[in-house]
Amino acid sequence: MPQHKTAIHWFRRDLRLMDNTALHHAARDSAQVIPVYILSGSSQNHGWTGPIRQQFLCDSLDSLSKNLETAGSRLVLRCGQADAELEKLIHETQAEAVYFNRDYDPYGRMMEKKVQEVCRRIGIPCHSFKDRVLHEPDEVLTGSGGPYRVYTPYSKNWLSLDKTAAEGKPASLGPAAAASVTSLPVPTLAHWKLPSAPDGIPAGGEKAARQRMKSFIENRTLHEYGEKRDIPAGTTTSRLGQDLRFGLISIRELHARCLAAATQATTPAARTSIEKYIKELAWREFYIGILWHYPEVFEEEFNPDFRGLPWPGTDEGFHAWSQGRTGFPIVDAGMRQLLATGFIHNRVRMIVSMFLTKDLHCDWRQGESFFMQHLVDGENASNNGGWQWSAGTGADAAPYFRIQNPWTQTKRYDPDGAYIRTWVSELKNVPAERLLDAPKDNRPIAPDYPLPCVDHSTERDRTLAIFAKHREK
Repeated sequence: MPQHKTAIHWFRRDLRLMDNTALHHAARDSAQVIPVYILSGSSQNHGWTGPIRQQFLCDSLDSLSKNLETAGSRLVLRCGQADAELEKLIHETQAEAVYFNRDYDPYGRMMEKKVQEVCRRIGIPCHSFKDRVLHEPDEVLTGSGGPYRVYTPYSKNWLSLDKTAAEGKPASLGPAAAASVTSLPVPTLAHWKLPSAPDGIPAGGEKAARQRMKSFIENRTLHEYGEKRDIPAGTTTSRLGQDLRFGLISIRELHARCLAAATQATTPAARTSIEKYIKELAWREFYIGILWHYPEVFEEEFNPDFRGLPWPGTDEGFHAWSQGRTGFPIVDAGMRQLLATGFIHNRVRMIVSMFLTKDLHCDWRQGESFFMQHLVDGENASNNGGWQWSAGTGADAAPYFRIQNPWTQTKRYDPDGAYIRTWVSELKNVPAERLLDAPKDNRPIAPDYPLPCVDHSTERDRTLAIFAKHREK
């Protein structure tokens, strides 16, 4: 017999039916599950999101709503503070329990405590579950019981731990919520007063995400990941970031499928590639752990040696970078790809991030915020970790004196200019060799394309001097 007549499942970053831990338990324990998603009321001035990610969310909520209808249920959409909206819904539905999957950033944790307090006050149980990660931050600790600050020992521990198996879909969620339980319509960008998103963003929803996962694993991209992952042209990485960010696929299922692919791999290179990809999943959870244990990284440098470091960049420099008009082709290609699609290849993320902080001397927090406003896969922990890594201030970061040269990076990862010419229209007819070095004749590489906004060698020396002076204090 079910423990509860009616329970609420609070959807958060788990917008799927397959292998959804809290939803699985809610369905097992209850005769009826009321699925709810609570929209934020933040407007277009929010510093952490923008039209691309919100359009993807809208599409994913539309897909989730239809999937729930197919299962005989109904998605209830509300808007406001989660604790207040859930309290209203508990009273409206006479719910006897609330179920949700845990979040790990400071705001998510704060809201969970408020929801738990609502349930305690009303007198009903509140059940939370591990779902977004294979291992939570307090499950991967050093021998002394503290958090890791360096990735390699963290990953060795992470890889050695047993992984939870994936579950299927719930057999039934019971009858849909009564018509008297009101719901907002599936949102559009107008809900947040945001402008339209570009056309190039990926399709939202569980079905599309599962197809991307299937393609990544079965169409050789996973098997060639180790060899090709740093090549920005074409599809050389999983492109599953947004699907993990919104929980359209299960991390447990993805990991299990990768392990299965490794056992079936026919060459050592393919097995090595799969192992490298699995270690990227560990990187994701390493940064989630950093944010959990050190939430101050949103505001200040992780490495205390570099707190208070000056960032003497200019508004003009930041604007040129943000619009893809720096005169450094690979930097501009990356930024234009981001603006057009909400995606930027990981190697190029490092190039453009280090360029902003080390060549233009702009505060990494400016870039972090810009990425969060434009990335479809914007994830607070990974984004912060990546920006601090590139700035030389973060956990297990690139040393401050390791400064990537955009021209050298182009020669190594885009020598034929395929990536650059895809995204920088002014350069589509320029021979590849012209894209590999700064112009020596003080003439633009192509008409309507700017000269390099800085000299890399000069700015590298300036960065080294800034860091060295700060370390002397």
